[in-house]
Amino acid sequence: MRARQKLLYRNIEIEQLGVIMEKNIYLHAKRVGDVLLSVGLLLLLSPLFVIIALLIKIQGDGPVIFIQERLGRNSMPFKILKFRSMTMSAPNVSAHELHNKEYVTRLGFFLRKTSLDELPQLINILKGEMSFVGPRPFIPNEGEIVERRKEAHIDMLRPGLTGFAQVMARDTVDQNEKFELDLYYLKHMSFFLDLKIMGLTFFSLKGK
Repeated sequence: MRARQKLLYRNIEIEQLGVIMEKNIYLHAKRVGDVLLSVGLLLLLSPLFVIIALLIKIQGDGPVIFIQERLGRNSMPFKILKFRSMTMSAPNVSAHELHNKEYVTRLGFFLRKTSLDELPQLINILKGEMSFVGPRPFIPNEGEIVERRKEAHIDMLRPGLTGFAQVMARDTVDQNEKFELDLYYLKHMSFFLDLKIMGLTFFSLKGK
C-alpha cells in the first residue's frame, strides 16, 4: 500500500515538474518574442512618440513621461512609464482608486481612451521589466492583494501591457476577482491564450 502511495506521489511530482519545465521553456520563448516585437514597434511608432510628446508639452508644464513605482517579476519594484495624462496635482494612486476626473487633462482623456498613454511601456518590455501579456503591474501600497499574489506565485510572471484580467474585467471588478483572473492565467498560460488576449485587446481598443 505504502509502495503504491509513494509511486503515486512520485508520478504527481514528475507531472508537476513537467508542467513547470514546459512553462519555463515558454517563458523564455515569450521573452524573445517580447524583445523582437518591442524593438519593431518602437522603431515603427517613433514618429507617434514625438507627436504625442510635443502635444503634451504644448498643453502645459510638467514632464512628458509619467513615472510610477510598480511591482514586477518576483515582486521587485520597477519604474513603469506612461505618457502623462493627468495634471501635476493628481494623487499617486492606481486608476481604479482615482474617481476625480478633473485630474485628467483634455489630451489625457484621448490618450487613455485609446490606450496611447501606455506606449512608453514598450521600453519597460524591452528592458525585461514587463511583457506584452501578463498580470496587472501592482502599486506597492495595494496591501493584502500583493501578498496573496506572492503566495500564489503570480508574481513569478512579468506584468503585462495587457492581460487576462485586463481584457476580462478592466477596472469594473474588485481586486479579488482580478486576483482570480490572474491566477487562471498563471495556471493556463500558453501561446494560444496569449494570442487570444492580444486579439481581445485589439478588438476592445477598436471598439472604443
